[in-house]
Amino acid sequence: MPINLQMPALSPTMEEGTLAKWLVKEGDEVASGDLLAEIETDKATMEFEAVDEGTIAKIVIAEGTDNVQVGEVIAIIAEEGEDVGDAASAEAAPAPAPKAAPAPAKEERRQVDEGSNALGDNNRKAEPAPAPASAPAAKVPQTGPGRVKASPLARRLAEQKGVDLSAIAGSGPNGRIIKADIDAAEGGTAPVKAAAPAPTAAAAPAPVALGEHDIPHADEKLSGMRKTIARRLSQSMQEAPHIYLTVDCQLDALLDLRKQLNESLEARGVKLSVNDMLIKALAIALEQVPDCNVSFLGDTLRRYQRQDISVAVSIPGGLITPVITDATNKPLSKIATEMKDLASRAQEGKLKMHEYQGGTASISNMGMMGIKHFTAVINPPQSMILAVGAGEKRPHVVDGALTTATMMTVTGSFDHRAIDGADGAKLLAAFKTLVEMPLGMLA
Repeated sequence: MPINLQMPALSPTMEEGTLAKWLVKEGDEVASGDLLAEIETDKATMEFEAVDEGTIAKIVIAEGTDNVQVGEVIAIIAEEGEDVGDAASAEAAPAPAPKAAPAPAKEERRQVDEGSNALGDNNRKAEPAPAPASAPAAKVPQTGPGRVKASPLARRLAEQKGVDLSAIAGSGPNGRIIKADIDAAEGGTAPVKAAAPAPTAAAAPAPVALGEHDIPHADEKLSGMRKTIARRLSQSMQEAPHIYLTVDCQLDALLDLRKQLNESLEARGVKLSVNDMLIKALAIALEQVPDCNVSFLGDTLRRYQRQDISVAVSIPGGLITPVITDATNKPLSKIATEMKDLASRAQEGKLKMHEYQGGTASISNMGMMGIKHFTAVINPPQSMILAVGAGEKRPHVVDGALTTATMMTVTGSFDHRAIDGADGAKLLAAFKTLVEMPLGMLA
């Protein structure tokens, strides 16, 4: 029986991707572990490996195709001893995706019941792409002629919110109604279903009367990464009550120690940055104040036993946060080496999924860009992020005398549902102490 190769979910937030490049062609024999294609997700470009053995009978989705939904059939594999021509002609046969449908449906149901924030990304990405509607969908009445195309999650939400699916123009593949359409309908912003909706209706811009202004402009289609950033950070600001705490740190001792360490590490080809040392300082501070190393999960508070620091890295088209795992127990030289490698591969879009997933807290350093002070948006499901400004010479009182010192402003953003202001203050105090007496990071 031919095997339908489906677009995989290569990141927790992936709902669709770009099939950037095929690494095989029709007629090639493949085995488990062979690289089949390069796929651009909402986070990076990743290689897709085969899990079955056989022969590529037909490539359904051409390379370079955008907006390929997770679960959509992209190729057909003929099993050993099977006629390749017969397998290729079976393209129209239903994909085996419905067999896996109960698991995503269960996950989606949990998303609705628990109202989880960032965890909802993991559930939603598992929603099958265009596939035959299942029997439970009949719960929602369909008043219009024909069958309303809607995802299982959209049908459940419509039933709960009293939304008439037949009156909504779906923005999903082939006019399929998805969760975003239900949310828009509830807010009164969903497009009304026309008698014969044009295929490009979903892509029609919402802003009003742009043509009235003679301002030269160019409209640029959002990348999957930018869409994910917009969705997740909007969600963070809407759901997580942010509290901001700011402290000034004197950097001179840290800069002196960094200079000495770099001189001793030069023979090993390692060079520490200030950011490497701040990553270490944040990790140790989280170990000292464990009440800040947590995530808010609805009716549960998750306490992490390890300090994994997500580091904001600006890349073309967006932002990604590679993770330094167990940063507390890694020497500064190891953190520097890992961070250099992760940042380099992040710029190339070659990070592996586990290298930017997870993290218990984040740090964002814009000091190298000359920014003295800013506040950062928490990256859910984490509950805190540290925003680091530039180090600069400022007037400073030392032992009762006015002098100049290299000062750095640091602002912590905390999810007040999980972290009280007093605990956030303790974390910043511990961080400040480590920065101003940096030998504590070497102990």
